[in-house]
Amino acid sequence: MQAESSISAISWLPSEAVTGIADVSFRVGFTHFDVPPPDHLGPDLPGTIAKLRAEDRFRFANRLAAFAEFDGEGRCVRHGYHGGGVIGSTTVHLGRHFTVAAVALPDRQVPPEVGDGWVRFRQTAGGRTGLPAPRPVRRAPFVQFLAPVAWTTLELVLHADGRSEGRLVGASPFPRHWIYGRDGVLEAKSGMTDFKEWAGHAFGGHTPWGDEDSPAFVAAVETALERELSNGVMRGGAPPSIRSLPAGAVLTTQGEAADDIILVLDGLVEIEIDGTSWAEVGPGAILGERAALEGRHRTATLRAVTPVRAAVVPAAQLDRDKLDALAAGHRREEHGAG
Repeated sequence: MQAESSISAISWLPSEAVTGIADVSFRVGFTHFDVPPPDHLGPDLPGTIAKLRAEDRFRFANRLAAFAEFDGEGRCVRHGYHGGGVIGSTTVHLGRHFTVAAVALPDRQVPPEVGDGWVRFRQTAGGRTGLPAPRPVRRAPFVQFLAPVAWTTLELVLHADGRSEGRLVGASPFPRHWIYGRDGVLEAKSGMTDFKEWAGHAFGGHTPWGDEDSPAFVAAVETALERELSNGVMRGGAPPSIRSLPAGAVLTTQGEAADDIILVLDGLVEIEIDGTSWAEVGPGAILGERAALEGRHRTATLRAVTPVRAAVVPAAQLDRDKLDALAAGHRREEHGAG
């Protein structure tokens, strides 16, 4: 029997990912943020990735595709990699628009690990922009001119019964990484971006090409309803208040009076109910709607698992019917979790 599958990562630059001085070059139009990739890449994954690259929609992509052949006893008799990394480009504006090719690093494909009825594949892909990025760093030589390295490390396990399991196991702390399954549907997202850590650390031996990877914080994909409500948070009226919290800080406390809505922009947030951890959510999650709808008291404590940035707006700024629908969905999830 032959098992075949794939997992893909698209790495792109959202508008909320860069802050401080580095944000200036984007705001003045020297370079650009990226339009979010689609939620579904369609049946032709390589073709869609090539189209997105031609449209300058991402910084780089990593598609790990593999096959494994098993005999009647479930022993692997043959296996191999397909796919690989696809580097993007950088469009800049200096009087006119022009494109600078990015620099791809060689794909790192680990020799497959063969077990009893399964084979595990692991692939790292990425590179750096073609533009210089002079900046101070925290170790010798204390100044870097080449851009930092960005990457994703994907893992894929193929089983003799045809099952497959894919996941993001490592990634640069910048930019944002979206993960797609074999059917091209968005399945997970990197939970946080850290431009400062990336710019000061991701060069030289401190990358997978120097045998040092970074763990990936992975978050579930937000619902279509949350995605719709997030537009109302960010662009539906008065600008939101942006809160930044360190890891371990409390964003809200169960029982406190409140009537505002929270959109997680970056980082992972733990939802704690009656002292019990219920779930972790990441970028795109909308929280706090039940307090606004059911008596103005928080029904959960929200705690930052990683550094977190969140946008906060009054509940009155959003459509009440949609908040009702979101609250109903959260009740079902909470009941199921219990």
